Amino acid sequence: MKLFKSVFLFITLSTVLVGCRVKLEPVVILTFQQKIEKLFPNAEVSKMEVKDHFTKAYQVVLDQPLDHKNPEAGTFKHYFYLSHVDETKPTVFITEGYNATPRTYELSKIFKGNQVQVEYRFYGKSRPDTIPWQYLKNDLAIEDYHKIISKLKRLYTGKWISTGISKGGETVLIHKSKYPWDVDVAVSYVAPLINAQEDSRTQNHINTIGTEECRAKITAFQQEVLKNRKAVLLEISNFATEKNMNFTELSIEEALEYSVLEFPFSFWQWGGSCEEIPNENASAKEMFNYINKIVGIGFYNDKTYYDLLPSYYQHLTELGYYGFDTTPVKDLLQVVKEPTNLRFAPKNVDLTYSPTYINEVRDFVENKGKNILYIYGEYDTWGACAPTPKPHVDALKVVLKKGSHTTRIKDFSIKDKELIYEKLQNWLGYSVTIYPLEE
Repeated sequence: MKLFKSVFLFITLSTVLVGCRVKLEPVVILTFQQKIEKLFPNAEVSKMEVKDHFTKAYQVVLDQPLDHKNPEAGTFKHYFYLSHVDETKPTVFITEGYNATPRTYELSKIFKGNQVQVEYRFYGKSRPDTIPWQYLKNDLAIEDYHKIISKLKRLYTGKWISTGISKGGETVLIHKSKYPWDVDVAVSYVAPLINAQEDSRTQNHINTIGTEECRAKITAFQQEVLKNRKAVLLEISNFATEKNMNFTELSIEEALEYSVLEFPFSFWQWGGSCEEIPNENASAKEMFNYINKIVGIGFYNDKTYYDLLPSYYQHLTELGYYGFDTTPVKDLLQVVKEPTNLRFAPKNVDLTYSPTYINEVRDFVENKGKNILYIYGEYDTWGACAPTPKPHVDALKVVLKKGSHTTRIKDFSIKDKELIYEKLQNWLGYSVTIYPLEE
């Protein structure tokens, strides 16, 4: 009887299942681009040329909120560039401090992983026609980066490394202080954390770095350029005509004097050679060519003035900056009597500076900022404002002897590179493969 019931039940269930077949939906396999579009539903995603070790590359344009806490404030077009290898590989996240020009960063070559390069809000292609200055704040930019990382982590499951250079490196440190767990490791290149609108540490650096003989040559060159003012101004005028540069925001007279005042800072920042500094017998053309090489007279033309307005606004309100020493050339200045970087900032905008913001960042990275690698050059003027992690913090600061603002991991000795690789390996674990840079 029990057997009969069991057979009857089996036949009945079979009849029901055959009569009511379950219709299965087909499995949808998304392309990689569709996966990105699913993460960022309103974004414009377009393919880019693939370079180096990457297999896919995309430009992504977001409708980024001006204010993440107030959606009604509106949005701006925010650009980032994604270069893909494998969803399980490490992802290098680049916090640009300015505009973003797509290229492969050093760390992406070291890990041969994915790369996400994000333009800073209101710079480059991400700049609105009219900048709403009240939304050009570091905290809002950091929120941009945090939101992008949070979404991409649904796609990329490997280790995350943030990196940036100069102001971008500073942004790495700010981001680390605000969202310590967004990334596994942070690598900050030549980044200052500045104390004031005119941080005196940069001038102390200029007055003491290198040899006394070299510093004397720098001063003598500044004086000779201004003593030959008329002839050098003619060279600037000819150069501007040749390069189609306009000097209406600053006159060429101002450009000359500011470039002379800027010269010592830029000389040490960019690794100038004392042997190359023209002497008092140099022609006006030779003097102009050298100051143009070190400072770049184009730095003061209308286009660069316009491009750098966001930078000066940020430096003079939240990040801090540097001043100018007129002592060596005070009697030779005719136009710029009280030099200040406020001259290059946007007009009719509140430029009140508060040191609190960067002080809080410095306090965090120096006392709690673990898994941070700092790369600096000894002669770089901005290195005078570098943070120094306390001994108890698991961080590594490496300074290249006589190095400049162009210092990268590739420039260090084999021994120092091994130290860097070992520290990165310890932080990321041995599931991550490091590919040493070629000598």
